[in-house]
Amino acid sequence: MKLQRFEAIQDFSMASEDLWDFISEPYNLSLITPPDMDFQILSGAIRGQKMYAGQIISYTVRPLWGVPARWVTEITHVREGEFFVDEQRLGPYAFWHHQHILEKIPGGVRMRDIVHYALPGWPLTFWLDRWIVRPRLQHIFAYRKERLGRIFTPLLKTV
Repeated sequence: MKLQRFEAIQDFSMASEDLWDFISEPYNLSLITPPDMDFQILSGAIRGQKMYAGQIISYTVRPLWGVPARWVTEITHVREGEFFVDEQRLGPYAFWHHQHILEKIPGGVRMRDIVHYALPGWPLTFWLDRWIVRPRLQHIFAYRKERLGRIFTPLLKTV
């Protein structure tokens, strides 16, 4: 099993607490997930309540070609206002570990997503990742960046 790493970074001109309030509410994930994925929480979360360590959340999602998949994650770590980690317990990956990190920076906050993942041990895993999975992750996080940029004010860097 080859472990892959994917990282996405976005800077905002806002208080980290406000961004934390948004990203730590599981139902807000549907607002920043591409519509074609048809992301739906089935159980384990209550609208308006923050996530917590040990929380198990069950979803349906259509990650590729409109085919539905069941996805179950556990929120394994939460440090209020700083980071949380979700790990797949059931789903399409052999391994999925996603860190959501907020870092205070001059003028605002940086959101860093670090995903470590592995695909099931199929013979064509390298090509599947290269031509399908990684581009799909890039699409998902580009959509997330665009949506969050509409909800919150991106931090414009001066040169």
